[in-house]
Amino acid sequence: MAMLETTTPPRRKPKPPMSRLMRLSLKAVDWVTDATRRADGTLNRRALSLLDPRVPTFSSPCRGVSSRDVVLDRATRLRARLFHPTAGRAKGAGAGAGPLPVIVFFHGGGFAFLSAASAAYDAACRRIARYASAAVLSVDYRRAPEHRCPAPYDDGIAALRFLDDPKNHIADVPLDASRCFVAGDSAGGNIAHHVARRYAADAPTFKTVRLNGLVAIQPFFGGEERTDSELRLHGAPIVTISRTDWMWRAFLPPGADRTHEAANFAAPAAAAGVDSPAFPPVLLAIGGYDPLQDWQRRYAEMLLSKGKDVRVLEYPNAIHAFYVFPEFDDGRDLMIRIAGFVAESAGGE
Repeated sequence: MAMLETTTPPRRKPKPPMSRLMRLSLKAVDWVTDATRRADGTLNRRALSLLDPRVPTFSSPCRGVSSRDVVLDRATRLRARLFHPTAGRAKGAGAGAGPLPVIVFFHGGGFAFLSAASAAYDAACRRIARYASAAVLSVDYRRAPEHRCPAPYDDGIAALRFLDDPKNHIADVPLDASRCFVAGDSAGGNIAHHVARRYAADAPTFKTVRLNGLVAIQPFFGGEERTDSELRLHGAPIVTISRTDWMWRAFLPPGADRTHEAANFAAPAAAAGVDSPAFPPVLLAIGGYDPLQDWQRRYAEMLLSKGKDVRVLEYPNAIHAFYVFPEFDDGRDLMIRIAGFVAESAGGE
């Protein structure tokens, strides 16, 4: 039976409150994106590697969470960064009491930018692990335009297969693959959705992995039309029509447009898996200053029409990717909501 639950935190101000430093930070993000993408659909990886250096892991706890890099698939050189809370230091109840639920996370960046080792996502995954008392496996999936659709979806399934194989047991970090979640923001939210539906279409082949939920933070979907929010919020930070157009051209298979199932969740080919009982409940976060919000609301409507459970978190003052910027108070609320969703869906208290 379909269920929709919508939560809107109290509105604090009529527009997103941002300090001068925050505005400068957002302009820097926009500049890096625009300076490294080329009109021919390629990306200046050398410049990007200098502007987005990898941050190190911490084997000793950093704010209650340790991290390490893990090889998931040697054949494709697929890696991930594993974060896990230290006993007694996590925000949630029961830290250190037994095997941890595991959240398989996919970072944002328009399928082309950033990585699991980017500073913003290293910090975000650390926060999620701490608040949710869960391990977070942040997948360093292959990126466009060098690796187009469906490469990141394949990598997401490879991450689930890694967790499903007992030979990949990590002795000092007990993971409970039967309490597994997929999560991501922006393009990572898109990837999490497609990985969830692929899993659901093939669930009997997984021995131990069970998807308990999908956390979609401002997922990146689209279509050939321009929605009201895309036009009304043109020029908003991070997400613009010209940038998203470039990202779809760089990611979609050659010759495909945004009617392709990777972009359009309502395409007939995108129904596989979503119709399965194994497709998990969804926690969906939407920002009021995100140009992609109309697509996200349509995504919730599509899931409801198929009888799925959807919880929508509305953040009226939030820009795209708000939660990776500590200045925005709504980011903390989202962490609390994710923790509650994981605890409830995984059978916690």
